[in-house]
Amino acid sequence: MSREMNRNEILGHFQIGAVTEGYGNGHINDTYLVTMPRYILQRINTSIFRNPEELMENIENVTAFLREKLKRDGGDFERGTLTVVPTVDGRRYYKVDDENVFRVYRFVEGTKTIESSKTPEDLYEAGVGFGHFQKLLADFPVEKLHETIMDFHHTPKRIEALRQAIREDKAGRAGSVRAEIDFALENASWAGSVVQGMEEGRIPVRVTHNDTKINNILFDQDTGKALCVIDLDTVMPGSMLYDFGDALRIGGSTAAEDEVELEKVRFDERAFEAFARGYLSEMGEALTKEELALLPLSVKLMTYECGIRFLTDYLNGDTYFKIHREHHNLDRARNQFKLVADIAGKEGLLAQMVGEALRG
Repeated sequence: MSREMNRNEILGHFQIGAVTEGYGNGHINDTYLVTMPRYILQRINTSIFRNPEELMENIENVTAFLREKLKRDGGDFERGTLTVVPTVDGRRYYKVDDENVFRVYRFVEGTKTIESSKTPEDLYEAGVGFGHFQKLLADFPVEKLHETIMDFHHTPKRIEALRQAIREDKAGRAGSVRAEIDFALENASWAGSVVQGMEEGRIPVRVTHNDTKINNILFDQDTGKALCVIDLDTVMPGSMLYDFGDALRIGGSTAAEDEVELEKVRFDERAFEAFARGYLSEMGEALTKEELALLPLSVKLMTYECGIRFLTDYLNGDTYFKIHREHHNLDRARNQFKLVADIAGKEGLLAQMVGEALRG
């Protein structure tokens, strides 16, 4: 039986029968566009998301909550959130076997994605989109959410994983990257601040997206306004600082995260200003004083965390992240550490921008 026929057999379990074609460029799940009418079929990557039941329970609960909020507020509830299509027997997904688990969403019509644009207008709208997402979910009972990836942003545990990789030195590389190791460990002292704040109750635990790239927002095709946040697999309890910081780790860099010419790598404070204005237009009144004060640090933190993950994987022999050339993970780590250093020198300026955005 052909791959195409297999897909249509799977769609039959959702009472959908149509042709499919590859869609999007996601790195985790296999995604297909279903035509006549249009739906999105995805194979969930169960090597990363090992409990599809909990994953889909998160997504269904969050999207249903968002839909009701949008209805109540007069928003576009048909396009303002994803809609999970159940199987014929009422399940959230269809399981062929442990490696082949499928879900279906309604296709959100009249929208577009932005892959790499970093114009101030796009970043402002991205800030609005992610801010509105969290604003709508501000009173969602966060205790109902499962952790789909345990300790995803537990930076102290990421640091301990790095220390273990240094001790074990499985690939025999530690001696050649002492400068990178020293930088990582010298910055470890402040990197647990958000985790500690959450544990002590000073930083609220909120619904967080945890993958706030600009291409995880659907924009209205005609107006360019942010409409719908997608890719909800990593929706979990956490700090909004993770989402804010991670959006600007990529959105605020002047270069790709594996650029080897480090003189090209710097943090664009204008990108921070645009995204912050958009985000705070939605969430400004909901944030605590401590959250607001930590917005500049959050960008440095998420960049640092990503950098030490790349360095850890390099020391372990490149076993987690896909690489496309020799020393690829080392190049990524150096890139992120260069960005960390640049952000550190601009934290005062970024704090001023937060204040200006709050004042409108």
